[in-house]
Amino acid sequence: MRVGVIGCGAIGSVIVKAARLEGFAEIVALYDKHVEKAQKLAENAFVAKNFDEFIDIDMDVVVEAASQQAVEAYAEKILERADLMMMSVGALANDELLNRIERAAKKNNRRIYLPSGAVAGLDALKSVSSVADEVVLTTRKNPASLKGAPFFDIYGINPNEIKGETLLFEGSARQAVKLFPQNINVAAAVSLAGIGFDRTKVRIIADPKIKTNIHEVRVKGEFGEIVAITNNVPSQQNPKTSYLAALSAVRTLKNIGQRIVVGT
Repeated sequence: MRVGVIGCGAIGSVIVKAARLEGFAEIVALYDKHVEKAQKLAENAFVAKNFDEFIDIDMDVVVEAASQQAVEAYAEKILERADLMMMSVGALANDELLNRIERAAKKNNRRIYLPSGAVAGLDALKSVSSVADEVVLTTRKNPASLKGAPFFDIYGINPNEIKGETLLFEGSARQAVKLFPQNINVAAAVSLAGIGFDRTKVRIIADPKIKTNIHEVRVKGEFGEIVAITNNVPSQQNPKTSYLAALSAVRTLKNIGQRIVVGT
């Protein structure tokens, strides 16, 4: 399986290194707007200076591990040439973009893979999505893991001044992914697996006393109740990202090439 990677940061690096170590994919092309990041990972892979150079390489799967902006700019063009694995799933809160990407996949007979990321329980949530009445995601992070989110500029809050546990946001998943685009891709994954961006409720809590990223998914319906809590170690390269998100991406790539895939 020939794989190209867009975005050579915390997640992209883990994917590339795992593929080489375990041999489940051949990394043939890398693209990052900071070319030096791609060059550090290159070995035998082609390092593209721009997207046009990147997409000219023959690839079976392209992994997007860059940003919501990258999804908007490149997803449809990628699907003309290869399958797409997308990490910045928050971009799909834009219904118009989601519809365009789905049409492109159908037109070109391609598949889109959305790893579960930094949260557990999505297999069960998918199973009960048609009978779930309520889905609530509560995310707890150290303020340092939330820095740079538009939320702080919009509401005039300095994350450095948060001294105790603080409820920053409570609302729909659609609102959450816009206010915290690099921090809460989990909300998008939960929404897509479950009852949608508008019905899924999200609570974001900043707590300077914790060192991990904690996600609790609570689902209620006629089937009963599901509670899944994930206590994630942040990536050393980027505290906004949980290490589990990168491991989830690696597992998704492995699944593509396997005959038996476990899980819903």
